[in-house]
Amino acid sequence: MPGWNTIVIACLAYVAVLFAVAFWAEKRARQGRFGWLRSPWVYTLSLSVYCTAWTYYGAVGSAARNGLEFAAIYVGPTLTFLGWWYLLRKLVRIAREQRITSIADLISSRYGKSPAIGVIVTVIAVVAATPYIALQLQSLSLSFALFSDVPTRPALTAFWIAAGLAAFTILFGTRHVDANEQHYGVVTAIALEAIVKLVALASVGIFVVWGIADGPADIFSRLPDRELLSGEVFGPRWVTLVFLSATAVICLPRMFQVAVVENVDERHVATASWAFPTYLFLMSLFVLPIAIAGMTTLPSPANPDLYVLTVPLATGNDALALVAFLGGFSAATSMVIVAAIALSTMVSNHVIMPIWLRTMRGAPTSSGDVRAMLLNSRRASIVGILALGYIYYRITGGTGALASIGLIAFLGAAQLLPSTLAAIYWPGATRVGAIAAVTAGFAAWAYTLFLPSFDGAFLLSAEVIAEGPLGIGLLRPHALLGSDIDDPLVHATLWSMAVNVGALVIGSLLSRPSALEQLQAKLFTDVFSLSRPEMGLGRTAKSEDLFELAQRILGRETAWRMFTEIARSQGKPQGLPDPAPELTERLEKALAGAIGASSAHAMVSQISGHGTVSVPELIRMADETAQIVEYAHRIEEKSRELEETAAELQRANDRLRAISEQKDAFLSQVSHELRTPMTSIRSFAEILREGREVEADQAQRFVSIIHEESQRLTRLLDEILDVSVLETGRGPLHREPLVIGEVLDQALAATEPLMKREGVQLIHAPGDAVRVLADRDRLAQVFINVLSNAVKYGRGDPPTIILQTQAKGDAVSVLIADNGPGIPEADRERVFEKFSRLGSATLAGSAGLGLPISREIMRNLGGDLVLEPGGPGARFRVRLPRVEDPRTEDLAAAE
Repeated sequence: MPGWNTIVIACLAYVAVLFAVAFWAEKRARQGRFGWLRSPWVYTLSLSVYCTAWTYYGAVGSAARNGLEFAAIYVGPTLTFLGWWYLLRKLVRIAREQRITSIADLISSRYGKSPAIGVIVTVIAVVAATPYIALQLQSLSLSFALFSDVPTRPALTAFWIAAGLAAFTILFGTRHVDANEQHYGVVTAIALEAIVKLVALASVGIFVVWGIADGPADIFSRLPDRELLSGEVFGPRWVTLVFLSATAVICLPRMFQVAVVENVDERHVATASWAFPTYLFLMSLFVLPIAIAGMTTLPSPANPDLYVLTVPLATGNDALALVAFLGGFSAATSMVIVAAIALSTMVSNHVIMPIWLRTMRGAPTSSGDVRAMLLNSRRASIVGILALGYIYYRITGGTGALASIGLIAFLGAAQLLPSTLAAIYWPGATRVGAIAAVTAGFAAWAYTLFLPSFDGAFLLSAEVIAEGPLGIGLLRPHALLGSDIDDPLVHATLWSMAVNVGALVIGSLLSRPSALEQLQAKLFTDVFSLSRPEMGLGRTAKSEDLFELAQRILGRETAWRMFTEIARSQGKPQGLPDPAPELTERLEKALAGAIGASSAHAMVSQISGHGTVSVPELIRMADETAQIVEYAHRIEEKSRELEETAAELQRANDRLRAISEQKDAFLSQVSHELRTPMTSIRSFAEILREGREVEADQAQRFVSIIHEESQRLTRLLDEILDVSVLETGRGPLHREPLVIGEVLDQALAATEPLMKREGVQLIHAPGDAVRVLADRDRLAQVFINVLSNAVKYGRGDPPTIILQTQAKGDAVSVLIADNGPGIPEADRERVFEKFSRLGSATLAGSAGLGLPISREIMRNLGGDLVLEPGGPGARFRVRLPRVEDPRTEDLAAAE
């Protein structure tokens, strides 16, 4: 096994390569030799910063623990890039037009360049990113400890890793003041790391599939628990994971940095829309095989999160283990570097800079070196952000699955989604609504998920987490207002997003946007049809003062180049340009790329002697620039509303026609079914009433027919009444703990004569003595209905019925399958409709109400009856909740 010295030397060599690549890329960019530095492939590979230690290590651990649940973290961003790439393109266009530096700058700029919301979003982003940075430190310290041949202190290892990452980030992430300027060195290094971690993970996967096993079929045949591939995983938690991972592509500061801020050509988004999902697919390809290999070759105490490393080590492949280690090192370091750059920019622009503006004395032109202050503040912020991650790691003890820690950060960042989407699509969203949304959502996230993650070690005690503050059960963090959601992540997601969206809508509807908000709303929502107008906001100042401000922030060379260009556009071959509103506006746009929109607006307004722009003036300009667009939008909206109304009317008409046809068919069928026994009863009754001479045996047969047809008629009427009673929930159900196998035996005994008459073969796989809480007669009725249908329509050669009972977790299911022709895909739901008629054979001899009644019974019992895909034949599954100990059930409550 590689020793500590080998690992340290390998890491230093790898970091040296990254330094060399970053330095080389920066040098080419300064020389104007961009070439493939601006390639869409470099942009796509830089997006791989999404694949951190969470996906590199944690995905395998998640697959080992929860099976296919891990796929959700890849499906989310894939759906975003395949289906919503135009959303990313709009963000890129807005960022270029508005000189956006971060997601905090985007939200702040849209809502009236508000400093307050910029501070709030920055705080949320930093707090949400803290668990994720701690996750990277945890993964790196664990992997270092795994290779160490001497006793190590994980906390000390994590400290030195954080210090090294801070040094690299400061060196290549704070070389320029203009945060909107692309970091070619960092992006190129991240692209290289994307290749390294993909090759490393694929190498381990290939070794597992074709080295340990004899191919894909062999490795999957070794799966110790087939339930890991069960489709039951695709429930509320899986949907939540897809939502959070899709949101992460937009709202995580590091993803916004590489996807939006670092983008040099919005056409690259189109390439990334298919190339990035392909990369994610390749990263996920070997996750399950590696998890299977870990579960089958390693002892049970082994940490599933480290299977990527421990599987090669356990098989004596030290070289591959070293490659795998460097892949994990790449995954963790790339995330920390980009996240630190993005977050430090936000802290500098939205926290430190506004404080400096409020506390400085005199105008900005007479202050100290703003450029040095910005660089130093960003460097200090990087150190502070990594320190927070380290502190979180120490407080939590570095315990817990990597995937669980990552999800805490994902949900925290998701609190920015409603305000971000409203910023670019809803002109009516206001600053008040956005502040209320992010604040309320953040508070709900912190209370329901973030603070409980400390397990009582920070702010919330273990008693409060378990019992609620002051013992108020309705305020328990994991069961707010008594909500019955077992999964804390699903619970926190539903509550925080509901509170967030509700606050945004209510706050926006109850407040009036300022004039500047109205103008920014137009520029954001109509960015493709309305380019940013080069108009001054009624603010002018001396050119000398503006130039002094520009050189202090942008640097003398950059400022001189910009002012010379403006002067020449005014027809002045030399000297500074004439004071004009256009000059002020151009300078504010340039400064926004360095210090953020809100700080730039405040500084330029202050130096021009106009702290704010008059409301009538700004409204007039906003109306002039957007009048045509607004009119066109109104016409388009009315046209769309008319089209939607017409389409809804057409759908409603089609539905009414279908219901009418189904009802006619149903009435015709029912009348036919009622008429048949009535005809027999009347005919034989007339014969007996007229006193015709009939033999005693024949008279007895007539009476038997009358009796049987009367019973048939009663059953038909009972079925019709059952549907109505069960649908309204008024049907009496006598629930009691039952052994489901005994009810099945009762149903089989009732249908045995029918099976023998039709020559049906029964394949019955009885399960354990599993108990359920149900009404015995009603449940038996369901089984008899489904078994009778299977006998009637299972026309295989020979006809066969498969009966299988399965118990998993807190659920029990019974599969009843035949080998008949099955039910067409288009008719799968119609078999459960009252008025539906799939064909004459389907309803022959009955009113076709057996399945509708059966499903209503199951749903009233807290279960369900579903028709599963696959075949051959029809496959019906009856589901019920499982009862572990019937003595503990509160039957009165269940009733």
